[in-house]
Amino acid sequence: MPLTEMMNNVLNENKGAAPGAARGEFAPGDHVCALYPSLADRDDILNHYLREGLSDGDKCIYVTESNDSASVLSSLGVDVDLAPFLARHQLDVRWAAEAFLRDGSIFSTDMVVEFWDHTMQEAISGGFTFGRGAGEMTWALGLLPDIRELVLYESRLNRFLPRYPQMYLCMYDLARFGDDTLVDVLKVHPKVMLGRMVLNNPYYIEPDEFLATAQ
Repeated sequence: MPLTEMMNNVLNENKGAAPGAARGEFAPGDHVCALYPSLADRDDILNHYLREGLSDGDKCIYVTESNDSASVLSSLGVDVDLAPFLARHQLDVRWAAEAFLRDGSIFSTDMVVEFWDHTMQEAISGGFTFGRGAGEMTWALGLLPDIRELVLYESRLNRFLPRYPQMYLCMYDLARFGDDTLVDVLKVHPKVMLGRMVLNNPYYIEPDEFLATAQ
């Protein structure tokens, strides 16, 4: 099924839902796929998501493709002074290559899940009661020898989510990922973000079922 048709169906499936379910904010336990057409849209999504988390006192971790943290923070810090949040380590910006490829190792899904597990343990030890992760998923295009590994990782992340009080937002650039990859990406996210609408995803497949057929 073409990606645009799937997106239209997601919107139609949510038409009859209660306003909170169809257009609501992020909720604990969410694993959300956000598809964005431009960098301006990406920044708007991130600003909305991270500012909400910082305001609520959440630990916020943003994994980015770029190792230029200054430019990343400048795009996030519009109208907001991020210095206090950085000083108390409520906001962390991580470069994907450093976070996911430790000691020059080849990428593995186990390693990435271990990174998030360690990060959440640190957050809880540091006094935070909730974790809010965000990833600009274009990092996968440079780090993965086979892009199919990305979808397997995303599916396994659904098994990891219940371990801690947390939520994750995975952002995909429509111009850099192919439709075939994005169709599979939709299958492993229980929710989809279109614009600022967080919608239930009727195409979501539970990890046990998806991984059994994909591997």
